[in-house]
Amino acid sequence: MHAIIETGGKQYKVAEGDALYIEKLNAEAGQSVTFDKVLAILDGEKVVFGTPYVDGAVVNASVMKNGKGKKIRIFKYKAKKGYRRRQGHRQPYSKVEIGKITVK
Repeated sequence: MHAIIETGGKQYKVAEGDALYIEKLNAEAGQSVTFDKVLAILDGEKVVFGTPYVDGAVVNASVMKNGKGKKIRIFKYKAKKGYRRRQGHRQPYSKVEIGKITVK
């Protein structure tokens, strides 16, 4: 069984037991979270699409860890003007493991 969920402004196709990196959640490592914004349920030949969400569908998951991604370097430069700006950014993430997908 697969589900398409929405979190952090993005959509993810998940199955039970999957581990994925998503935008940072307000949950500590080891806590469980539920995703109720389920866009579709894919179960073999049976497919259910929501308008916009599937009623009664919930995906349970547990947060494995929170962290920051690799550093992205931003460098702005204008030729012959002496303008140089350097900036770095590390995007925070949460690694979650998908547990049970339930449809009522």
